[in-house]
This record gives sequence, structure tokens and C-alpha cells, in this order.
Amino acid sequence: MKKILKALVLPALVLATTTGCKKSFEDLTKNTNVPSTVPASLLFNGILNKMADLPQSSNEIYGQYYLYNYDYYGNNRYDGFANGGDNYYNALKNVLVMEQRAAATGGAAVNPYEAVGKFFRAYFFSKMSLEEGDIPMTDALKGLDNLTPKYDAQKDVMVQCLAWLESANADMSALIANPSSGGTGVGAALSNDIYLGNDLARWQKVVNTFRVRLLIELSKKTADIDVKAQFANIIGNPTKYPLMGSNDDNLQYTFVAPSNYYPQNPDNFGQNGSRQNTSATYIGLLTQLQDPRVFVTAEPARYNVDDLKQSPTAFSSFIGADPGLDLGVMYNNATLQKYSFLNRKRYYSTYTGEPSIQIGYPELMFNIAEGLNLGWASGNAETYYTKGIQASFQAYSIPVGKAAFTAYFYKPTGSDASPSKPTNYETYTINVDWDAYYAQAGVKYATGATGLTQILQQKYLAMFRHSGLEAYFNYRRTGVPTFTTGPGTGNSSRIPKRFEYPQSERTVNATNYNAALTAQFGGSDDINGVMWLLK
Repeated sequence: MKKILKALVLPALVLATTTGCKKSFEDLTKNTNVPSTVPASLLFNGILNKMADLPQSSNEIYGQYYLYNYDYYGNNRYDGFANGGDNYYNALKNVLVMEQRAAATGGAAVNPYEAVGKFFRAYFFSKMSLEEGDIPMTDALKGLDNLTPKYDAQKDVMVQCLAWLESANADMSALIANPSSGGTGVGAALSNDIYLGNDLARWQKVVNTFRVRLLIELSKKTADIDVKAQFANIIGNPTKYPLMGSNDDNLQYTFVAPSNYYPQNPDNFGQNGSRQNTSATYIGLLTQLQDPRVFVTAEPARYNVDDLKQSPTAFSSFIGADPGLDLGVMYNNATLQKYSFLNRKRYYSTYTGEPSIQIGYPELMFNIAEGLNLGWASGNAETYYTKGIQASFQAYSIPVGKAAFTAYFYKPTGSDASPSKPTNYETYTINVDWDAYYAQAGVKYATGATGLTQILQQKYLAMFRHSGLEAYFNYRRTGVPTFTTGPGTGNSSRIPKRFEYPQSERTVNATNYNAALTAQFGGSDDINGVMWLLK
């Protein structure tokens, strides 16, 4: 009897064991400690980081703010335009997934993630188009359903981006008025916002401020797109289209130690603190206008102070290098300290530096002033122009009345030359008289073309080290301020008009890539080609 039971039980155990172990390879290789889906909030955070244009990049070279003087670390040539513009398609794919996850976790058809998703679409697609021209948009982001998307005309891209921004504003208005309409659960509320603390009302101001920027970018195309009407509608209806009201509304990337250092800090000071100097394009405009911002962002050339015995607070002591100079000549002059360096106190003495503004209030004021100067709406251009300058002063803690602030200029003593050591700085009291500054012929707002040049110059000064490629885009569109060229800038002493398309387009989407080149630039992916927006 025992033999019979053994004979029956043993096969049953073997069968059970065999059945229990019969799992697919896919099941066996799953890591149950890793989430199978990513929440909308985490995707949102990644997208916010992706959109950041941070300082100490080629963008500042292209905007002729500061320059490399030593070829080992970099140069001032515009050759980088041939390496291709930004590729944000992966970020845009994450926007789609973010919206899907929000809807799947309690978000209604209109929810905060869906609303900011429209902003991201407009931001990324318009920026790629501003850099390159026509781009894939309508057929893009379809994955295996379309691996070779056709290119949309730049005009169509811009029209769609403006429409997304209009829709985003409307969605945000509805959500702010009735938060519960966004749904329930985690997909109904923003989280992980590194910029604006998950405040949808502040995001709405960003949306409309960015839209004003985009309309200004289209200043040459008022006959093709209803730029003037959209601008007037936004400026004339602040209740429907709230805009940034101060520097507190800036969309800015804040650096946090020890996890996220400012690109220039005490740790890399020895490597590049003297390998970069300021540009004459930027410094020359500041000194021409006797602008106190020069004492905050730069330092006097030590040659002028120590050898020529000039006052360190004299505007003539601040010297920027000509971007077109041969790099060997610039390096020699920099070694002799004949140029002004970036202010070491502001940019190297800490690990957090200053917040990096992506879309800011001062720029908005100048953009509104420009639109009013061009006659796009009724209003006083000088009012906004003045607000823009004062907001820029305030960002540097420069008084806008009659007062003083302290300037710090690096001059190390002893063996410890650390920029974080307070005794390595000489301090000077800078007296500011706003009325006297503004009364200067080069600053006091004038109407017409002269006033437009003043607006553009002040916008350029306000965007120092901020807003990515905006300074370059503004120069490309207007020719203000004057960018200089020469052997040091390459490209046969020309400032390029565009970035080439990413290399991947030439290999994986060749047919559409070549068709886009033929339609725009005579078949050549030419960095000097003139895109529709500039014609």
C-alpha cells in the first residue's frame, strides 16, 4: 500500500514543481523593484530640466557676451552651427507620455499636465524651428507608425505654436477658476516643479510672456501671420492674458549645493577663471552708456589699473576683447591682463552663483516696448522700456534711485588665491543716480528707429548670461547690437543665420531632409542660409 501511495504522490509533486517553474523568460527577467510606469510628475521634472539653457555654454559665445582666450578650452568660432541645432524630440515624447500618465492617474481631459504640455510643445518646436528652419512636426512623435516624418514649413510651425499657447492659456484659466475640474488623484495636480513651485497661475504668466517673445520673433512676418492683432489682444487684455509683473515671476533655474553646482564655482576657478574674458560687444556697450551693471558683471582690466594707474572704477578701465581677434593675439593680451574678466565675486565665489533665467520679466518689458514702438498696439513704449532697465538693475541689486552699492574686484593676496576667500577682493563704493543715468542721450528713450535701437540694446544687456540663444536670435533679426567678426569667429567673417539639421536627419530621414533643403536653401544645409522667418 505504501508503495502505491509513493507511486501516486511522487508524480504529483513533480507535476506541481514543474508547473510552478514554467514561467516565460520575460517574467523571469522582470525586476519587481523597478516601477513599470513613470508618474507624470517625474516626467514633468525631467522635461523642466531638459528645457534649461544654462550659462557657460556656446550660447554665450554666439551672443558675444564673453570669449575663450585659450584654444585648449574652446574658441569663439561659429563652426558649432554646423554640428546641428537642438534636438528636443525625446523631450517631446516625454511630454506625450506625461499627458497620458496624468490622464491615467485621475487627470480630467483638461488638467494641469495637459495644459503645460501645450506650452512645452510650443517651446520645443518653436526653438528648433528658430534654430534650423522647417522641421518635422505634424508627422513627428508617431514612433513606429512613421519613422520618416515630413517637414512642416516654418510658417506652419509658428502658427501651430501660437495656437498651442492660446489653448494653454485658456485651459489654465479654467483650471485656476475651478481647480476641481482638473480631475482627482495625482494626475490632477502638478508636482516636482523646480521652477514655479507647482503654481499654475505663475505658469499662465510664463505662457503669455513666452507668446509675446514668439510674436516679437515674427516681427518680419506681420503680413503673413496676425502678429499685430495677437500682440494687441494680449497687451490690451491682462485679465484674460496675465503676464509677468516683476522679477519674482521669472522662469528661472536655481542652483543648489551640493547636488547641483553653478557651472562656474570655486572648484573650477583654477581651470578657467582666466581662460575666458569679456567681449567688447557687451563691455563696450556698458561703458559707452556709463552703465553701473559693468561693476557687477565684470572687473577692470588689471593692466589699466596697475600699469596705467587708472581708477578701477573708471569706465575706461573696463575693456572687452574683440570677438574677431585671432585667438593667439587674444591669449597674449589676456595673459597681460589687458581685458576685463567675468566678475569673480559674482560668478566664482560660491557654488550656487545666480539663478539662470529662461524666460524673464525684463525681457518681457523690452518686448512690449518693441511692439509698441513698431505700432502694434496703443501704449507708451517708454514706460515699458524704463521698467525693463530698472528690473535689470534690481536683479543685480543696483539701486534705481540715488544711492550706493559695493563693487568687488578680485585681487588676491598671499598664497591662497581662492575666489571664495573674502580678503582676495578689493571693495569700492559705487554711487548710482538713476535720473542722471537715464538722462544720457544714449539711454533716454527716443521715438522711431532710434528708440527701437535703444530697446534692443537694453534687452541685450539685460539678458547677459540668461535666456539661451535669445541674444543671438535678436541680433540675427535686427542687427542690434553690432556683432564683430574676424579670424577668431571663422565662417569667412560672417555671423551664421541658422544651425544645420541634426546629423541623424541625414541618415534616417534623408528623403524628407533633402526635400526641406531644396525648398528652403537651394539644396544645401548651409549655416548662412536665410530661413523664411528672416525674409
